[in-house]
Amino acid sequence: MKDRRNKTYRLTIRAILTAIILIQGMVPFLGFIPLGLISLTIVHITVIIAAITLGTKDGMFIGLMWGLTTLIRAWTMPTTPMDTLVFTNPIISVLPRVIVGLVTGVIFTILYKKSQKLSVSTMIAAALGTLTNTFLVLGLMGLLYTTPVAESFGTTAAGLWTVLGAAILTNGVPEIIAAVIITPIIVKAIFKATSLSPDKRD
Repeated sequence: MKDRRNKTYRLTIRAILTAIILIQGMVPFLGFIPLGLISLTIVHITVIIAAITLGTKDGMFIGLMWGLTTLIRAWTMPTTPMDTLVFTNPIISVLPRVIVGLVTGVIFTILYKKSQKLSVSTMIAAALGTLTNTFLVLGLMGLLYTTPVAESFGTTAAGLWTVLGAAILTNGVPEIIAAVIITPIIVKAIFKATSLSPDKRD
């Protein structure tokens, strides 16, 4: 009976998080806050929550859904010039989002098994999952589209990495802070309201 209830909770939460990620990915200001050429991302928190509460595989699945909505949005309703320039490439729009779920899930599993401290493990995993997205997206942008990205930022190819480094600070830090504050609250609520447990995840 308990296993059946756990399966039901998992399916329900997975469906809810999938719906949330699709809405965040497609509706402006719910998952991305446009800031000129780039956007401040908050949708990554949904992927992180999935990876921590449901496990690495589900985190990667929700990350895939995020990536696909990013790709679709870039083709159909871009909100910044950078969307059209680089996010129409699935290597940038999809791959990093899947890896966010992977990294978050693996790190949380390792930390929680060693410490049995839910909040600390959640905050560290959330921070590193957020950094993963920021570094991969901006890094791939710089590597694959050096010249056009540099021109978009009004700099040279040589100065691009300095600009991207500044973007990591201006975007990454607020995103990390948001993830570290919000994620533990929601994760605790999910574990408390269901029979799911951080000890039993895929």
